[in-house]
Amino acid sequence: MTQQPAYRRTPLTPEEDARAEANFASLVAENLATHGRFRVSADTPEMVDLFQRVARRVGDLLQRPVVSYANGRYIVITFAQETAAPGLTG
Repeated sequence: MTQQPAYRRTPLTPEEDARAEANFASLVAENLATHGRFRVSADTPEMVDLFQRVARRVGDLLQRPVVSYANGRYIVITFAQETAAPGLTG
């Protein structure tokens, strides 16, 4: 039996990385606006980093706090719970 070679990903060039961040930002922003969250497979540190940057950009675009959670398989981007500053309630 022949063993298949391991799958190796080619890293994105800096230009491809910048384009991916810009293009994913509009997709994620649209999903957050309609569904309240966005989940995507992100099983490498590079993909997690990319989508964390996307989350920051989306927060700036929508002018709302956005958080991302990664577990090594997926990353979830959602709106942060807004809480009032201590001492300013009631």
